[in-house]
Amino acid sequence: MAGFRVVVTDQVFPDVEVERALIEQAGGTLEVASGDRTDVLALARDADALLNTYFPLSAADLAGLSRCRIIARYGIGVDNIDLVAARMRGIAVTNVPDYCVEEVALHTVALLLATVRRVPAGDALVRAGGWGVGGLGEIHRLSTRTVGLLGYGRIARLVADVLRPLVRQVLVHDPYLAGAGPDRSVELAELYAESDIVSVHCPLTDKTRGMIDAAALAAMRPDVTVVNTSRGPIVVLADLLDALRSGQVGAAALDVFDAEPPPAAALDKVPNLLVTPHSAFYSLEAIGESQRKATGQVLAALRGEPLAYQVT
Repeated sequence: MAGFRVVVTDQVFPDVEVERALIEQAGGTLEVASGDRTDVLALARDADALLNTYFPLSAADLAGLSRCRIIARYGIGVDNIDLVAARMRGIAVTNVPDYCVEEVALHTVALLLATVRRVPAGDALVRAGGWGVGGLGEIHRLSTRTVGLLGYGRIARLVADVLRPLVRQVLVHDPYLAGAGPDRSVELAELYAESDIVSVHCPLTDKTRGMIDAAALAAMRPDVTVVNTSRGPIVVLADLLDALRSGQVGAAALDVFDAEPPPAAALDKVPNLLVTPHSAFYSLEAIGESQRKATGQVLAALRGEPLAYQVT
């Protein structure tokens, strides 16, 4: 194991000192890739392991890795890696599914509450010299609202725990779970028809990509609020923006987008839209946990030890 090389394909955290210390203590070296795709793949070619965030790795990319035994994602989703190709080449893929559950759940609740209470509109009104509630539009008591959760993993369950005492009811649609605990599990059509707020918490797959499109929005309640802190491509942005402009959708709050950053011009002057820069995962504690756990998976794989977070 001594002398092994680990390459960070795309550094998004402020530094990699946590990873470097752990890897060097185990007798390895850490290198951070830079440049274009060709440069990154050239550096990764003979690495024993990759630490990865957003950098896409296709079947062709994986075929060019001569020594790689593991690709450890810092985040939760693994849709940027060809899992079938990795499995065929004997490359383990791991994620860190539990590092930012609190952060994303509370960011979701913050976006939801800010949107329902029209906080951004109130801020803009006062800054423009206005006052009073007349310019805010209709605001409903939260306890009269039904929240529908698309997906019921760790994050969604914490969102439900926080909101349950505050809202009328929480509905859940997740075809991969047998039940929804204290919340009511429903079919997708029922969730759309009954929810005043629809919050997205499902992974990005072939089935979920683009599932919140014009047809889905039309099936939702008039004046629905849509929140997405999961994966950008699940929501067809152009359809959502059109629905906001027409008033079919009452409000939306987005932390993730198909293209990141999204085109600023597309978002300009869209009513009742609240956006944040894919920051729901972020806290100093969450980043440190992700770095430690992802690096721990690399070291375990190279030692031949069981992997706690193996996806494939």
